[in-house]
Amino acid sequence: MNGAIAVVGIGADGWDGLPESSRRVLRTAEILIGAPRQLDLLPGDDCPGERVTWPSPLRPAVPGLLAAHQGRATAVLASGDPSFYGIGRTLAETVGADRLRIHPHPSSVSYAAARLGWPLETVETVSLVARPLAALSAALHPGRRLLVLGEGPETPAQVAALLRETGWGGTRIRVLEQLGGPRERVLDASAADWPYERTDALHVLALDCVRDPDTLRLGAVPGLPDEAYDHDGQLTKRYVRAATLAALAPAPGELLWDIGGGSGSIGIEWMRTHRSCRAIAVEKAQERAARITRNADTLGVPGLRVVTGPAPAALSGLETPDAIFIGGGLTASGLLDACWDALPAGGRLVANTVTLESEALLADRYRRHGGELIRLAVAAAVPVGGFTGWRQAMPVTQWSVTKEEEA
Repeated sequence: MNGAIAVVGIGADGWDGLPESSRRVLRTAEILIGAPRQLDLLPGDDCPGERVTWPSPLRPAVPGLLAAHQGRATAVLASGDPSFYGIGRTLAETVGADRLRIHPHPSSVSYAAARLGWPLETVETVSLVARPLAALSAALHPGRRLLVLGEGPETPAQVAALLRETGWGGTRIRVLEQLGGPRERVLDASAADWPYERTDALHVLALDCVRDPDTLRLGAVPGLPDEAYDHDGQLTKRYVRAATLAALAPAPGELLWDIGGGSGSIGIEWMRTHRSCRAIAVEKAQERAARITRNADTLGVPGLRVVTGPAPAALSGLETPDAIFIGGGLTASGLLDACWDALPAGGRLVANTVTLESEALLADRYRRHGGELIRLAVAAAVPVGGFTGWRQAMPVTQWSVTKEEEA
């Protein structure tokens, strides 16, 4: 196709590991673009094209660099499978997938699973390339096998330190270096005893997750223990939180506004339901906003965005949400109207309150817009002298509604 850009995956085995179809593309390319390490794997006599290295930062430079060589046969080198956490995504988003001709190579994850004998479909992959280390925490569950893409030579030591600090020191770590190449090597130790400060930059980490006995167990569904959060009392409690997330009904890729964030629990557990879910917590108190960020890091969703300021003023300019939760500030002038106006058709709104004044507002909106108005009451068994009785928590009134198309 005229103007097509070839994207060729290459592994640590270099030229020898490429199929003839990929070699033919590289032989005939006038422009060869890649990282210095990748370009050095190509034989000069077989690949005479002009060699161009990616600048740093890479992504902003892509459009200009490709435009500068437009009209010439161009091949871009990628590590392994270009479409798996690779340059393929950046190129598709920049020039369009229809302009790409991708020639994949086995990914480092495929190599790692083959070496370990792990069924790849049962293993979760976590990338720490240009991503916060804290993102690993959400994937940690007892007995879980993880393959982690590291960013550099220090990543394995950083992962080991995180595991020790968060109660996963018994986890077995294997670092598989230079997979598929002549210098392939495996380093093997527990997180608690990890002895290597640096490894080869080209590696995959394999984790056999083991939770320390005294570490709080966190499940995969909403309703984490209240003890998982640092809070000052402003926390949607566990059972109400589970019911609230059920009403919000997160789906992959959706964005939540968590208004009156408090400790951030609703936004955090929204994001934990799927790695592509996003959330913005709006909190007017500086101290609480900082606490939300700390809780998000601890619970493995460092991508949660925190906006500090009072709602509804702080909502101005935010990306259109798929769902909104109001956990505080319902009586603020204009807040409910601003949230309703911000929702697109099909968007969901859930609001919780324990006060009569806010309950009256929700009852009015229920009459106007429909939806579901319920009261959640939870009681816990507590000692009563030598016996046991029930202690009732404050009941929570919840309004949930899906916005319909206007007639």
